Amino acid sequence: MKYPNLLNRFLTYVKVNTRSDETSTTTPSTQSQVDFATNILIPEMKRVGLENVYYLPNGYAIGTLPANDPSFTRKIGLISHMDTADFNAEGVNPQIIENYDGEVIPLGQSGFNLDPADFASLKKYKGQTLITTDGTTLLGSDDKSGIAEIMTAIEYLSGHPEIKHGEIRVGFGPDEEIGVGADKFDAIDFDVDFAYTVDGGPLGELQFETFSAASAEITFQGRNVHPGTAKGQMINALQLAIDFHNQLPNGDRPELTDGYEGFYHLMNVEGTVEEAKASYIIRDFDTVTFEKRKEFMRSITNKMNEKRGERVHLELKDQYYNMRQVIEKDMTPINIAKAVMNKLDIKPIIEPIRGGTDGSKISFMGIPTPNIFAGGENMHGRFEYVSLQTMERAVDTIIGIVSYKDE
Repeated sequence: MKYPNLLNRFLTYVKVNTRSDETSTTTPSTQSQVDFATNILIPEMKRVGLENVYYLPNGYAIGTLPANDPSFTRKIGLISHMDTADFNAEGVNPQIIENYDGEVIPLGQSGFNLDPADFASLKKYKGQTLITTDGTTLLGSDDKSGIAEIMTAIEYLSGHPEIKHGEIRVGFGPDEEIGVGADKFDAIDFDVDFAYTVDGGPLGELQFETFSAASAEITFQGRNVHPGTAKGQMINALQLAIDFHNQLPNGDRPELTDGYEGFYHLMNVEGTVEEAKASYIIRDFDTVTFEKRKEFMRSITNKMNEKRGERVHLELKDQYYNMRQVIEKDMTPINIAKAVMNKLDIKPIIEPIRGGTDGSKISFMGIPTPNIFAGGENMHGRFEYVSLQTMERAVDTIIGIVSYKDE
């Protein structure tokens, strides 16, 4: 096996609960991420050959593999996140399915199965080694696959000095799943020409377009009186929330859109007659349309307030922007990744991310940061799995990128 430590490294990582917490006010949002970085990652970063390894107050574990050939002038970064999503992450007990036969995979004793009839992606992996959950937790391939792959690539490069490369900077960060991990990323300290987040899905994914994203928090102020005498007096805050929602385009919802189509997504609504609150996220790839979506929510607010008085209060907050705006100015990192994948007989899959990555924010901090595949499928839940062979190909791709030399 070319990378004998990859599987055990990955299994070690996923068994540690590093779930982030969106209600937290600390950075990282959970102590488990701090402990994972300081007790597990940093010692291993040193063991695999990284130098100048340190942990920053922003939650990032940073290390450097110095250049071994001065003719490589580019400095390249590799980034993955430590946290996992909002699904049970305690007691992760992975299953190893060797030489997968293409049939239904029982997930432990949970009563749940990975069935090709439900998850067509399984058909691609017949004959491969799959790592699955036991049906009671997520797996954590998002993004501990990426961490394991970066660590393994660095270990391989350290042990094979005949592979020439420039300076490589590694960063493992917190809280990507709750959208705040990269807010405090120190781009000046990281100091690379460009970077890659190793945080994508199936084999060949290469992404440099994301949604632009905003959140909308809306408060509706009602007036509660006895329902028996409510005519002309009651203002039901919950009804105001319904009225607001019904003015949004009916087809612009996640479950009705794909590709480059944007949406409004109602995440939560709660309240009483007296007061109600609704939370939305707004997504679009196009900058102009993104701004129009926000303006449309403002116009609904204004129209309702003109009719009812100041009873609707809208708070909009931009979250991140389409990183294509930065990366398309110099497609070097994309061209390198494509060339490497083609050389490895991996077909590049260049599609927009219907979401965001840390690269969305880091790109706007001055470091163009596209996203490459890490292998995970069905992420964020009990049906998550990853192919060991795809993880190995991700390691191959990382090594190919950092050792790439212009012809």
